[in-house]
Amino acid sequence: MSDFLSSLDLFLQYLIVERRLAENTIESYHSDLSFFFNFLRQSGLKNISAIEPTHVQAFLADCHHRGISARSNSRRLAALRAFFSFACRRTLVQSNPLVHIHGPKIGQSLPKALSVKEVDALLALPSEKTGPLVLRNHAMLHLLYATGIRVSELVRLPVTGCNLSSCHVRILGKGGKERMVPFSETTRETIEEYLQRAKPLILKGRPCPLLFVTSRGRGLSRSRFWQIIRERATAAGINKKVSPHMLRHSFATHLLAGGADLRSVQMMLGHSDISTTQIYTHVDTARLKSIHQRFHPRG
Repeated sequence: MSDFLSSLDLFLQYLIVERRLAENTIESYHSDLSFFFNFLRQSGLKNISAIEPTHVQAFLADCHHRGISARSNSRRLAALRAFFSFACRRTLVQSNPLVHIHGPKIGQSLPKALSVKEVDALLALPSEKTGPLVLRNHAMLHLLYATGIRVSELVRLPVTGCNLSSCHVRILGKGGKERMVPFSETTRETIEEYLQRAKPLILKGRPCPLLFVTSRGRGLSRSRFWQIIRERATAAGINKKVSPHMLRHSFATHLLAGGADLRSVQMMLGHSDISTTQIYTHVDTARLKSIHQRFHPRG
């Protein structure tokens, strides 16, 4: 018999030590499983050996009634499958209650990308002020679009991971996999200006190994950078909910539209499976279909 808390701790340790998953991924598992176990506690359950398929079905139904999206429920179900697969291997449970549970059907949504014109507006340096934080944000946006790296990789990028002489970043991505991503001369100049004119003023002598820093001598949080990019998009007159991941989508979409091969884009994005990258070819196909419908006599 294993209670919820101890079995969850064992699973998280397994993800950290054996699977070597990214911190954000582990936090996601923790959140989804804790939500599930809290629901079961309200039903009077105390250990995982008592969980039956009906409990899982009731949980999914409750999520649906709460208005939680099919995609979020699908993610939670994936977390439960991973947990109970682990629990069966460790004999924490005698049988897997998810064997005959089917997840909600979700359509494949196309990634939302900015147009090249919108990206140009977003990356334009604000003319009204060029203080150290503005230069830092400007450099971060440039590097994010130039490389397509994840926001978590951007805010944790060490100074040593950015090679200005050869114009590339070295990223330690998901699963501890390393990749090199090049960037342009314009991006190099933007980062150099930040390093020379802004970073010393922000740190005021404080040591910090990260490339992009706060006045407290630390790296930015992901949520803070989300706020920065939203504010910059509003100031640039972009009427979309711009996110860091949208710049990653834009990076991939614009590369493929310009003739880059899928395998190269896969390597730069850090996708382990090329099928994950192939969705960006659908984005370009959708654009072609739109053009055909607009201009063809029988469109």
